[in-house]
Amino acid sequence: MLTEPDLDLIAALQIAPRASVATLAEALDVSASTVGRRLVRLEEQRILRVIGQVEWTARARGNPRHVWVTTEPGASGSAAQALARFPEVQLAAETAGRSDVYLAVHVPDRAEARELLAERIPGVPGVAGTHSELVLRALTRADSWRLHRLSEDQQKILSREQVVPDGFDADDVGPDERRLIGLLAGNGRITAAEAGRSLGLSQSTAYRLIQSTLRRGVVRPRVEVEPAQLGYELEAVIALTITPGAIQAVAGELARHPSARYVSIVAGTASVIHQGVFRNEDEMADFLTRDLAPLPGITALQVSVVLRMLRRYWLYREDGRFAPDRT
Repeated sequence: MLTEPDLDLIAALQIAPRASVATLAEALDVSASTVGRRLVRLEEQRILRVIGQVEWTARARGNPRHVWVTTEPGASGSAAQALARFPEVQLAAETAGRSDVYLAVHVPDRAEARELLAERIPGVPGVAGTHSELVLRALTRADSWRLHRLSEDQQKILSREQVVPDGFDADDVGPDERRLIGLLAGNGRITAAEAGRSLGLSQSTAYRLIQSTLRRGVVRPRVEVEPAQLGYELEAVIALTITPGAIQAVAGELARHPSARYVSIVAGTASVIHQGVFRNEDEMADFLTRDLAPLPGITALQVSVVLRMLRRYWLYREDGRFAPDRT
């Protein structure tokens, strides 16, 4: 179990993932050595990683897709394991409800989507059927989800090291920046010295490149911790059918809900997908029966409850932790 100081550190990193140890220590009112030791321990225990969330247009041509997979009886586990190994699969989970396996996939090029969706995924042994939805727009992503534990004063201290993106053009991403994106994706706290050594650049050049990449929003550092480690033991992917005039309003409300890790407007049989986390069944019941009820235009919903998370943001998971590195 994570301790209260552990949770405070995670909450601080959610606000400022690249904050220095000194700034984290000041915000949490502990010594820098204590923060450093705690951070190393959480990383060594495979509980926490700070990664870089790469902007879609810098990673691929085209947006991600949600994919629901039904399997033959008894085949969900093996099929999910096989599907999780696809390089295009960002997220893979065994689920109950709408489907047996849920995937979030991001294909490098739109032309490759047909092969993946129509041939490769259905061709996995045990897969009986698939259904997909194209993401048109994301209203919130996992980097925006927060543990609300820190005071306003603590948040102000951390905000000194926040980088607020101001937008970018994917066509302007140069070769050195593309190499840096790969480094930041794996380690969102990489230093200029470390990046410079890996890229063969001076520390000052690497620093300017990191700041430019973050300021333009090409990469957004974020903390990766399985929600169950934070007390959110129930996760669900909820597909909502909504009348056209109400889609934007409902999606906006869902994006502001405390449970929301990923809310997107999609093209398919559904209108909006809400990927949410809840502390228990009662909390999820309140969301479905109380929080959704006043929203206009919702005509149907389908729920897939996560049973086991195998991969999230291209990182394998195992019993609520990061899996050991696979070679």
